[in-house]
Amino acid sequence: MWKKIDIQNDEGEVVSAQAPVIISASRSTDIPTFYADWFVERWKKGYVKWINPFNGVPSYVAFKNTRCVVFWTKNPKPMFKHIDFLNENVQNYYFQYSLNDYDKEGYEGKVPRLENRIKTFIELSNRIGKERVVWRFDPMILTDEIDVEELLQRIKHIGDQLKNYTRKLVFSFADIAIYKKVAINLKKENINYIEFTEGTMHQLAMGLQELNKSWNLELATCAERIPLEQYDVKHNKCIDDDLMIDLFSEDELLMKFLGVKFEEATLFDPSIKVKKTKMLKDKGQREACGCIMSKDIGQYNTCPHECVYCYANTSKEQALKNYKKHKENQFSEMITGN
Repeated sequence: MWKKIDIQNDEGEVVSAQAPVIISASRSTDIPTFYADWFVERWKKGYVKWINPFNGVPSYVAFKNTRCVVFWTKNPKPMFKHIDFLNENVQNYYFQYSLNDYDKEGYEGKVPRLENRIKTFIELSNRIGKERVVWRFDPMILTDEIDVEELLQRIKHIGDQLKNYTRKLVFSFADIAIYKKVAINLKKENINYIEFTEGTMHQLAMGLQELNKSWNLELATCAERIPLEQYDVKHNKCIDDDLMIDLFSEDELLMKFLGVKFEEATLFDPSIKVKKTKMLKDKGQREACGCIMSKDIGQYNTCPHECVYCYANTSKEQALKNYKKHKENQFSEMITGN
């Protein structure tokens, strides 16, 4: 998929490494919260080691050709001390910031309190620009105590405070049935979840459309098949070439990779048109996922947020064990997980 180059690893061995243009950091674990220092040190080293979670095969990932990094997080505050480094060395990056409200239930056991996370969101937005901080309410989950109206009230509370600090709200509906280990973990926590139906999806989208009249955000779903365009809800691309074009159009190498051509403005048409010549959909994601191709550098079973619905952890205990193990040698080639 990606161009291969030779690098020298920490042991002095020459090894072959993928050299991706776009890095995802990470769908598998919260790198900005728990591994910010590690990320910066590995960026300086120029590579990471990654273990395929499905077959256990290790590979190397080099940053030499990287032109954009997409961070995924629920608490980017530990990354704040590295913002100057990111601006000087990474340059092209943006954050997917999941900011949910399950404080009352404790569904996200180790995240900071909601109001603190809102303050962190606003601070990040002020530091790097609201266009580079995407608000995610992900996933939306229904239980015997949280119905659609309750969810909408919680979303409103957050949205009223974030409306001037982001341009987009991305959301997804919890698909518990397709993740066996998630269902097991929810049962272990005695959580009586309720699967979304087409009716409740429409009800929620309709409510968001009404709330958005005072927010004026772009609304989008993440990896959902259901069409909700009648409520002004789009299908999202989290690894988003359109956003990269909007934010980083001056990076000629990134634009070349994305297959972008800019057609010059004319006297009769003063707008500059953007033409994309490549289809870069990530074939490794779910069919309904709109993301373009990237290389994720995280590891499963390494995120100790203790979210009850997490698909990337087998258990809270295993994730915490691996995190503690990693801290013993925190700048090693890879995030320790199994």
